[in-house]
Amino acid sequence: MTTLSSATDPPIYPAYCFKSSPTYNAWVKLTAADVHRLRAEPGYEGQRIYFSLNHPIRFVRLVGVIVAIDDINSKYTILTVDDSSGATIEVKIVRLAPEIANAVDCPSNTTVDNVNVVAELGVFEVVVDGCNLDIGTIIKAKCTISEFRGNKQLDLKRVSLVRSTDEEAQAWAEMAAFRQNVLAKPWVLSEEELKRIDKGLKVQRKKEKEYQRLKAEHEARKRARKEAWDQKMAEWEHKAEKKRRKEEAIMNYGAL
Repeated sequence: MTTLSSATDPPIYPAYCFKSSPTYNAWVKLTAADVHRLRAEPGYEGQRIYFSLNHPIRFVRLVGVIVAIDDINSKYTILTVDDSSGATIEVKIVRLAPEIANAVDCPSNTTVDNVNVVAELGVFEVVVDGCNLDIGTIIKAKCTISEFRGNKQLDLKRVSLVRSTDEEAQAWAEMAAFRQNVLAKPWVLSEEELKRIDKGLKVQRKKEKEYQRLKAEHEARKRARKEAWDQKMAEWEHKAEKKRRKEEAIMNYGAL
């Protein structure tokens, strides 16, 4: 299997171009070894954006066999996945707090709707679509990328079971095709595309500026109405107090 080289990485386009990338908003089909090779770039720290060549990547699809299931604590469960790429990778399941998980409308006790973690005295199970995961189960996982103690880790967002060799072969074929057609070569924008993106950015900035102007006008009118109402209430309270004092004076005079 060929690897995704980073020896001659092309320049990174500005972040406002990323939406035009074939990888930025896609579940990028990678192997575990590929994920570990993704680069972080200065200026994107903490944004969970990584790069292969100059492709910006946020979301990953991984297919592999579970080789370990670990109950870390009441918040996290870790699946270790091996996809025969020469590396394994940890896939983290985030468990919900009991007060959230026990709500009537909550579909599961994790942040993934079809995944439940059963952790009771003497029992620990991870259940996907009603089926218990076990060592040897093959899964198709869609994840975001994070790091733990300097190592890449995947945060599970969606998952399904791979139930046949045909389905697994298809997944590998899709990954190979995506690698060859997209990831194996740099992402290149033509001058025309860059001009279109720049024009779109200017239009968006103009819309945002107009939105902020209208919002400011709305807030100003809202403040003016509140000030007018407050003034009206103050005048009413002043008149009411004046009337009360007048009536009180009359009553006191009658008492004399």
